Amino acid sequence: MKIKELHEKTNKELIAEKERLLKEHKDLRFKKVISVVENPLKLRTVRRDIARINTILHERELKLLKEELNK
Repeated sequence: MKIKELHEKTNKELIAEKERLLKEHKDLRFKKVISVVENPLKLRTVRRDIARINTILHERELKLLKEELNK
């Protein structure tokens, strides 16, 4: 997922996307243990997408806190 696409989404959309990716990551990890995963690199991309979403949410939270302090 592109960072530009993520920045355009709202916080609610990002949280929903994060939950979907967490479920997908859990399913991929489970499949990896039980059997062979078709695309093992998918685990890495999903994990990195989750990290990108967490970073964007954290940046927005810090921005709000900074604005409150400057008032």
